[in-house]
Amino acid sequence: MPELPEVETIVRGLAARVTGDVIQTVWLGSKREPLKSPAAEIAATLESRRIAGVRRMGKHIVFDLEPNHAARTISSTKRKQTGARGGEILHSRKRVNNPAAHASPQWIVHLGMTGQMLVCRPEQEIEKHTHAIVGLASGRELRFVDPRRFGRLSVAHGFQTPGTEPLQIDLDRFIALFRGRKTPIKSALLNQNLLRGVGNIYADESLFRAGIRPRRRASTLSRAHLAKLQGAIKEVLREAIELGGSSVSDYVDANGDEGSFQLEHRVYGREGEPCLVCKTPIKRIVIAGRSSHYCPKCQK
Repeated sequence: MPELPEVETIVRGLAARVTGDVIQTVWLGSKREPLKSPAAEIAATLESRRIAGVRRMGKHIVFDLEPNHAARTISSTKRKQTGARGGEILHSRKRVNNPAAHASPQWIVHLGMTGQMLVCRPEQEIEKHTHAIVGLASGRELRFVDPRRFGRLSVAHGFQTPGTEPLQIDLDRFIALFRGRKTPIKSALLNQNLLRGVGNIYADESLFRAGIRPRRRASTLSRAHLAKLQGAIKEVLREAIELGGSSVSDYVDANGDEGSFQLEHRVYGREGEPCLVCKTPIKRIVIAGRSSHYCPKCQK
């Protein structure tokens, strides 16, 4: 959490509000866990860049940045400014010609379990557990907030993730991913090397709509079963995106608003409650350390 629909919702909000804006300042907090790339490298890559676009790749937010004609070298003694926010405002020391500067850099954000990416006015109160503030030429700020610090910030060129996008995959490719696998189908759906972006909530909801128990081995599913599952995954993900995702914990979109797909959950989080189809109590089991919810009667 957040999963594909939540990240897609956030990305669409960010793209509409910050595409074309220019990054002027970069503030990074004192906690080092969120930084997958060195702080100075993040600052040097982001500073003075125009945001060419924002998109989703799996559960990652990718800010595509316009290339500069000169790259910044990262000095071992970077200049620091500290103030009421604590942390550091980082700046590069000098510029040199570098062919790599002409490649388009990317700012990569992974929200982890509790991360939020918010567009704020500078006068808005800074939330506790804010780990990055990026000042924009428009006067707004991009703020990364993450209480549990499982989220990650990094920079890259040509960023890629394993797995296939579930909203784009065709049926033959989908069947090839899962046929012959002896793991429970629920575990296979959570394997980001197969499908990227599907998490616990949407795996449970998709399996319910497809009528498949989460513990059933993927290798036992027929082509017809897998076709039904693929259709259910696409249906659930699209509905969730339309409703802004599921706010079952800390998730809010780029404006700080909650989603509403949690009101449409048929099995996830409904242990002991009657199935909305057959009235059988919903069961909860644990598969590979993850909770799974299903209807014993509707799912075989």
